[in-house]
Amino acid sequence: MSEEKYAKALDHLRLQLNTVHTGRANPSLVENIEVESYGSKMAIKAVASISALDNRTLQIQPWDKGNLAAIEKAIRDSNLGLDPVNDGVVVRVSLPEMTEERRTELAKVVKQLGEEAKVSIRNTRGDEHHLLKEQKEKSEITEDDFYAGEKQLQEKVDKYNEQVDSLIEAKEKEIMTV
Repeated sequence: MSEEKYAKALDHLRLQLNTVHTGRANPSLVENIEVESYGSKMAIKAVASISALDNRTLQIQPWDKGNLAAIEKAIRDSNLGLDPVNDGVVVRVSLPEMTEERRTELAKVVKQLGEEAKVSIRNTRGDEHHLLKEQKEKSEITEDDFYAGEKQLQEKVDKYNEQVDSLIEAKEKEIMTV
């Protein structure tokens, strides 16, 4: 069960990193933005097709033209700093040229996302450690088993933290590449 929680923290981090703008148009940048459509919230990818026209332009073509305004509003309201243009048929998003200042700012955002993933991993470790303590107090496991369990737990946490670090490092490198 806990292995699942660690993996979920990594998967969530990967999803979040995909939404960080790196200077190239990529549909994953906007596909999970939620749009108010048909009385419920849906991801853009559920109501439209998204394509990259070139390195700096995304085109979003809704299957129902009634969703154009909602898609435009959702992108504008997202914290991605994008300015969508609705031409009545499709929504186009031109990605701004990445300045050195913006790259540095995004690198900080990426580090913050990594730290959030590590906090999630630490919280899961705390839950597992608490279970180990309970088992020891109830004499369900021996003192040696408790310490062996603690060591195993720390090794698992270290392994996942290394994966977080490598994901963050790769994303930072991608962002800082001009």
